[in-house]
Amino acid sequence: MHRKGNNLKNLRPEMVMTLGFSILILVGSVLLSLPVSGRNGRFLHWTDALFTATSAVCVTGLVAVDTGTTFSLFGRAVLLVLIQAGGLGFMILASLAMQVMGQKLSLRTRLLMRESMNTDTLSGLGSMARRNAVMVAAIEGTGMLLISIRMIPRFGVGHGLMHALFLSVSAFCNAGFDCFGYYQSLTAYSGDALMLLTISALIILGGIGFPVIAEVTGHPGKWKKWSLHTRITLSASGILLAAGTVLFYFCERENPRTLGNRALGEQILGAFFQSVTMRTAGFNSVDLAGLRGASKLFACLLMLVGASPASTGGGMKTTTVAVVILYIVSIVRGREDVNLSGKRLPQRLIRQSIAIVAIAAGVFFTGLLALSLLEGNRFALSDLTMEMASAVATVGVSAIGTPRLHATSRAVLIPVMFLGRVGPLTLMMALSGRPDTVHNRIHYPQEDLFIG
Repeated sequence: MHRKGNNLKNLRPEMVMTLGFSILILVGSVLLSLPVSGRNGRFLHWTDALFTATSAVCVTGLVAVDTGTTFSLFGRAVLLVLIQAGGLGFMILASLAMQVMGQKLSLRTRLLMRESMNTDTLSGLGSMARRNAVMVAAIEGTGMLLISIRMIPRFGVGHGLMHALFLSVSAFCNAGFDCFGYYQSLTAYSGDALMLLTISALIILGGIGFPVIAEVTGHPGKWKKWSLHTRITLSASGILLAAGTVLFYFCERENPRTLGNRALGEQILGAFFQSVTMRTAGFNSVDLAGLRGASKLFACLLMLVGASPASTGGGMKTTTVAVVILYIVSIVRGREDVNLSGKRLPQRLIRQSIAIVAIAAGVFFTGLLALSLLEGNRFALSDLTMEMASAVATVGVSAIGTPRLHATSRAVLIPVMFLGRVGPLTLMMALSGRPDTVHNRIHYPQEDLFIG
C-alpha cells in the first residue's frame, strides 16, 4: 500500500491532468444518466451520457441528444458545472477549493498547477488562480446581464436568467451548448446584434487566454511592452477573424440557405459570427448544412488552428501554428534560427510545435478515415470532415447532426474530443510514461537521407 501511494504521488503532471479529466467525465456521465437529470425522470442511455459528459468537460459542444428537451434543471446544472470545470481546468478549481479551506499549496500542487495553467513559474500561482477566477466571474457575469436583456422577455425572470447564465458560461468556455432545444442554437437570433456580438465577445475573450487578458488589461494600449506571446496571439487571432469574416461573406452572401436574402448589415454580422464561433465555440446562427463547400473547408482550417494556449478553447493553438509557419519561413530563407521581433525562439519550442501539429493531423486523418468507413455511404465527405475537425478541435459545430451518426461513430468521437481537450502532446507523453526531455548519453554516427 505504501509503495502504491508513492507511485500515485510520483505521477507526472500530464498523467495527473489526463486522469483528472477522465474522472470528471466518468462522474459527469454517472450524474447525467440518473433519472433526476432527465425530464420527467427519463433515463439517459449510458453511452449518450458518456458522450455528453465528454463533450461538456472537453468544452466541445457536440451532442448525442438535444440538451433543451432532454435534461431537467438538475441535468443542466450538472452540464454547467462540467463545462466550467472543463474550461477553467480542474487543477485551478482544486487550488481555489484548497485556498478557501485555508490549506497551503504544496510543491506538488504547484507543479500540477503550472502545467495546467501553461506557465513557467512556481511563484504566485495561488494568487494567479484567484485573479483568473475573479476575471472569469466578471466576464461571465457581464455576459449574463447582457444576454438576459433578450432572455427575460422571452422566458420570464427565472428561466431567462438561467438561460443567460448557461449561454454566458458556455460561450466563455467555448463550449457551444445551449438550452433552447430542438438543436436550434442561435438561429433564432441570426439578425440580433446584441446577442451575437455579446456571444462573440465572450468566445474571443475565452479563446485568447488568461495571460493575454491579464497583460492587455494591465498595460492597455502599450503594444511594445506586451510579451511576444501576447503580440503573436492577438495578431494571429485578428488575422483569422478578419479572413474568416471576408471569406464567409463572399461565399455565403448569395446563398439563400445561409446569408442570402438578408440586409448587408445582417450578412456582415452573420459572417463575422461564423468566423468567431468556428474557431472553437460551436454555436451557429445559420444552417450549417447549407454552407457551400468552400465555407466548410475554410471552417475546418479555422477549427484545426483553434484558440490560444492557456485559454478555454481547443485546436492546435494559434501560437503553435505560428511557430511552425515561422520555422518553415526560416528554412526557406536558409536560416538556422527562428527570429521574431529581436527574439530567438528556442529549439525545444519548435520541436514541440511540430510534434503537436503532426500528432493532431494524424489523429484528424485517422478519425476521418474511421468515420468515412462507418458513414461514407450516408453522408458527404465534406460533412464528415467538418464533424471530425469539430471533434478534434473541441468546437462542436455539425453540418449533419451528431445524433444522426451511428453509435459506433459517436464512440469514435469520444476519444478524439478527449485528446483535443487534454492536448495531443500531453496525452502522448502521459501514455508513454516518459519525461518530456531525455538527454541521450550515447550519440550514434550521423548519416543523411534524401528528402523532399
